[in-house]
Amino acid sequence: MRELLAEEGWYLDEPWTPLQRDLTEPVDDRGLRVEVVGSSRAEARAAAHRAAFDGSTFTSDHWHAMAAGLPYRDARCLVAFDDADVPVAAVTVWSAGPGRPGLLEPMGVHRDRRGQGLGAAITVAGAAALRELGSSSAVVCTPSSLTGAVATYRSAGFRPLPERLDLCRAA
Repeated sequence: MRELLAEEGWYLDEPWTPLQRDLTEPVDDRGLRVEVVGSSRAEARAAAHRAAFDGSTFTSDHWHAMAAGLPYRDARCLVAFDDADVPVAAVTVWSAGPGRPGLLEPMGVHRDRRGQGLGAAITVAGAAALRELGSSSAVVCTPSSLTGAVATYRSAGFRPLPERLDLCRAA
């Protein structure tokens, strides 16, 4: 496939680290207050996303559009809140169905709350949600240059798999 894409102007780009966590065993609870987001908390999910990703314009309208799509039928958005009910971290998990791997994408922590273990805690909560949906494992992929992200996923029980190179299309 890569050879065919190369013939069409695609080239190898930055390295990414895929990570995986087996979900056959129960997933530990890290004590974070986490809610599965529904329509009434869409703004909290959007606020968590904007606070985690610089330049994000994600809104509750975007969340509603995503949640209305067929792929979201087997997905969940989880938001972690602090004691003041401020959204501090979020993850969306996508199940491929019982007995199949599930995907975490995206996961983010409020830029002012990083370094407190919230990323690992919300990732573990996401893995638990995938297990409840019947997923056999949880997978995530992040640019290898984001060493903090790789460390976060590892601390949440994910094991790194061989690095992969991204593909980009020439302009």
